[in-house]
Amino acid sequence: MQTKREIQELLSAAGVSPNRKLGQHFLVDLNLMRLLIDSARIGPCDVVLEIGTGTGSLTEALAEQAGHVVTVELDPTLAGIARSRLGEAGNVQIINTDVLSGKGAIDPAVIEAVTQAQARLRNLGPIGPVRPTGPIPSRFLLVSNLPYDVASSVMINLVKGPVTADAMFVTVQKEVAERMTAGSGSRDYGTLSIFLQATGEVETIRRLKPSVFWPPPAVDSAMVRYVRDPDKSRRILDMDFFGAVIGLFIGHRRKMLRACIKEAPPELGGRDLWLEIFARHSIDPTRRPEELAPEQYVDLANSCHQLLRDP
Repeated sequence: MQTKREIQELLSAAGVSPNRKLGQHFLVDLNLMRLLIDSARIGPCDVVLEIGTGTGSLTEALAEQAGHVVTVELDPTLAGIARSRLGEAGNVQIINTDVLSGKGAIDPAVIEAVTQAQARLRNLGPIGPVRPTGPIPSRFLLVSNLPYDVASSVMINLVKGPVTADAMFVTVQKEVAERMTAGSGSRDYGTLSIFLQATGEVETIRRLKPSVFWPPPAVDSAMVRYVRDPDKSRRILDMDFFGAVIGLFIGHRRKMLRACIKEAPPELGGRDLWLEIFARHSIDPTRRPEELAPEQYVDLANSCHQLLRDP
């Protein structure tokens, strides 16, 4: 891990300074970086995805524990600095790209890198500096100081797939952390809240002041843990369909449910079907979308999915 002075020297030598437009706020409190890594309990068979490599400070520590690290950096200068720092690490793959491509999906190159790393560890065992003495379960983890503008989309994608994270340990702006942990009926409750809580457990690890970053952002941040619950996740029949149903209602969160269904596209059924679904689950159609719990969205999506495919 790198101190604030070391990061400043690396950037100065490269003739650059932090780009606030790209969300370049480096976590420089080494105790908090250790807390993030320790919370993840990374093992030698785990594949770790990091978004926002920066100068490779967190990456260096991840590489000491993980079987393989895929780290993504949009800024070519920072990616070059990280490569110079991590050139000897055989278990690190640096990808210089925007993690999101197309319609807000994870870039195919990142998905391929993660998938290949998972296959390699399953077939050949870990290539990192720590090797297990017996069989150890392999996990796919997101461990990152996430750039604000991609945080929500990245996490939703890693819940939906095609590659799904077993757990996420992230620092995000306070606003995002509040959306991750918000309960139904609250102002911050929305798509991110529903996806995370319908598939796993979410909790805030620590609140973070701007002073623990360099340069300090204008807002507070938080360190948050998400752990996927296989039983919860298996309840969802179709993740994409589930997302479409959430979008139908949360996109009109202030309206009554019965008003939202007037906006339903053909692939989500019509008014009569939805009134039947509401009745099946004893949901009052005069309620508002923000009042429904994540598990109720699972029930609605599953019922709609089944009725449309097996009327």
